[in-house]
Amino acid sequence: MQDEPTPIELLNAVAEFLRGDIAPKMSGAAAFKLRVATNAIDLVVRQLELSEPSAAAELAHLAKLLGEKGSLLDLNRKLADGIATGEFDLKTPGLADHLWQTTMDKLAVDQPNYASYRRELEREKNS
Repeated sequence: MQDEPTPIELLNAVAEFLRGDIAPKMSGAAAFKLRVATNAIDLVVRQLELSEPSAAAELAHLAKLLGEKGSLLDLNRKLADGIATGEFDLKTPGLADHLWQTTMDKLAVDQPNYASYRRELEREKNS
């Protein structure tokens, strides 16, 4: 196994090359497709950096909330079914906090520049 460069470093180098060296030479549909590709690389980098720790935290919260162990997919399915049937609602201790944190963690990966997400980060930082 290679130590350096890491997969994240490699992806960042490719994105920097595409943005800095290739993008200025492109126009029209090709330039648009290049921006889509570099945004996809950025998304993969954020997934590598953030998804594993947030998934572990989500799994721990779900296990505590539901009082059982299982895979992330299975516990999320059980929670969704419980919400759909009324077994769980916003009065369920810890549910609102879990849903909020899970949403914020997913936005950090998928839409870190989303205005409402940035506003909430700032609000949390100042409180």
